[in-house]
Amino acid sequence: MEQLLQQVESLQLLNHFLLSLFIIIPMVLIARTVVAGTRYSPILIIVIFGLAMGFVLVSSGVAEPGLKQFPVVELISKTTSIALIVTFFVGGQEIRKIFGNKEGATKDLLIHNEEEAVLGTTRTQMVLIVRSFFLLIGMEALSRIILDLNSSPLSNYYPIMAYLGLVGSIILIDSKAKILEKPLYIRKGVLEIIVITGILIFAYHLSVFVNDLVALPSIFFAMVIATVLGLVCYDYVFGPTIKALLFAGIPVVLAGNFTVGGSRIIEVFDMEGAASVLGYGFFGQVFWMFGGMALLMYFGKTQAVRNLAPGMAGALSHTGLTGACTAGDLGKRAANRAPMLVNIPFAMHIFVFSILAMSSEKGSLLMIPAIIASIIGFGLLILGLKNIKKPGNDDKKEMAALLQFGFGWQLIAIFGGLIMLSFSSMSLDFAAMAKASAISHFGLFAAIQEGMFGSEAAGLITFTFSMTFLVHPFVFFMFGKAMENNEEMPKLPVYILSIVGFIGIVGSIIFL
Repeated sequence: MEQLLQQVESLQLLNHFLLSLFIIIPMVLIARTVVAGTRYSPILIIVIFGLAMGFVLVSSGVAEPGLKQFPVVELISKTTSIALIVTFFVGGQEIRKIFGNKEGATKDLLIHNEEEAVLGTTRTQMVLIVRSFFLLIGMEALSRIILDLNSSPLSNYYPIMAYLGLVGSIILIDSKAKILEKPLYIRKGVLEIIVITGILIFAYHLSVFVNDLVALPSIFFAMVIATVLGLVCYDYVFGPTIKALLFAGIPVVLAGNFTVGGSRIIEVFDMEGAASVLGYGFFGQVFWMFGGMALLMYFGKTQAVRNLAPGMAGALSHTGLTGACTAGDLGKRAANRAPMLVNIPFAMHIFVFSILAMSSEKGSLLMIPAIIASIIGFGLLILGLKNIKKPGNDDKKEMAALLQFGFGWQLIAIFGGLIMLSFSSMSLDFAAMAKASAISHFGLFAAIQEGMFGSEAAGLITFTFSMTFLVHPFVFFMFGKAMENNEEMPKLPVYILSIVGFIGIVGSIIFL
């Protein structure tokens, strides 16, 4: 009888794996189909489809909140760090190339097949999307085996999941794409898997090692290691692993997160305090995004998407906008700039996570360090806005100014926002959730998901983070209009939305 049950469980695992594949991948493909022929980002559609799918699964009785009946989808939602490691590595490369005066042109081993497999997605792009799914599952399962993390219902099946994911990702190469050096290309893919998994493991051990001193999450150490590696290996030519995760890693992770988040809609609205988190998160999305753009446009005198998109992605460590930029939805220059502009502001997270970790232990925000960080942020913001007016079309000077702006605005957004929330009745763990949701901040999201603010916040963050993504129709609609307008953002709607957002966050804090 026991042997029969094991066979049934093994069969269920395969069903879960295939079912998750057929939930996540079509979601990304449909999103790309809906925006095909436009300049809009598919991430907007992924938001809507993901939340709707999670809600339908629960409301129809197929699953319970959190999708424990779909453990592979839940596993995908927790692979944020893997997608971010690739972004940080590429950002490190771009930092070295631009500020080290290194030539940026390197040969590409893969020449895409431009034949459409489905509307809006070429054959090669479709393979990259499916490969990302296999890579995320394979590397997450492998790292959990090595770290002996066995809390999941899937823990007995991590070996087979690691095997299916990694082997599937290695053999999934578009046969009609042109590969210049096939053996080298495949070897690079295996090497990249080993290195990314190694970074995950090393970062985890570092976070455990320093835990008694300060509870820094492993995502912080992963960021540092990946960025330094990118600085050193600035001329590294991407293999299939990095190419897939850079193109589709964040969209696939978001599809999983939104599906899990959507499954908790009914549950969370009945929870005391959740409405306050969502209220601040929604209006915060509007204010911090459009308020930052309004500053760049009014004081910095720039409306160019090449500045606004990657600049705001970095200034907020914004998941959706970063994914849209790296996927190439907002132009080639934005795609090249985004990884670096995300990396540098992320480097100051040693202050963010240190202050927040100590605040978490205390149970309330450390006010003096938060105020000091906000003042430093204001100074950097002024410097960045002053310098962005000067360079014209000079890449190096524009990047330097955007980095100053991004660093400053992120400090203000995080600590200024937390200072405002500290005057409300909201607890620190809910305030951290509200702050992560209000700026779609993937570093803070990953840290909360890892348990930085306790198990309740870790369970709720996927939902609160996902729900405030519903403001993204405004974000991606505006960037889509800008792309159609010779890549120039219209001023008046941005100014109006920033004012609406400011009124909204002030109102949400007053009435908390």
